[in-house]
Amino acid sequence: VQLQASGGGLVHPGGSLRLSCVVSRHSSSAYDAGWFRQAPGKERELVAIMPWRGDRPVYSNSVRGRFTISRHKAADTVYLQMDSLKPEDTAVYYCAAKTNRGHLDKIANYDYWGQGTQVTVSS
Repeated sequence: VQLQASGGGLVHPGGSLRLSCVVSRHSSSAYDAGWFRQAPGKERELVAIMPWRGDRPVYSNSVRGRFTISRHKAADTVYLQMDSLKPEDTAVYYCAAKTNRGHLDKIANYDYWGQGTQVTVSS
């Protein structure tokens, strides 16, 4: 499984960005996928996860109500719509996927990672 993230950039506070993650795989295995981020000097943290099996998405408290994760299964693509961006959202954003049944919110359960895309929120 390979993941390719895109869509990062520089935006003013209050602005919006949309990240995309294309998942390339050699089988039809189900996978959970989503986004994590890492700011300088901080640990990588969960942003939003979209389960494969139709459960409700999982969001971190810091982005709930501002970010929306969605998924186009046929295109194997996961999106993160980020609205009302704040300077504290500045980070490298990574898409990730897992094929195991481990907890959605545990970073260690994610087997596959994209290369990261920089999001900078600054005036």
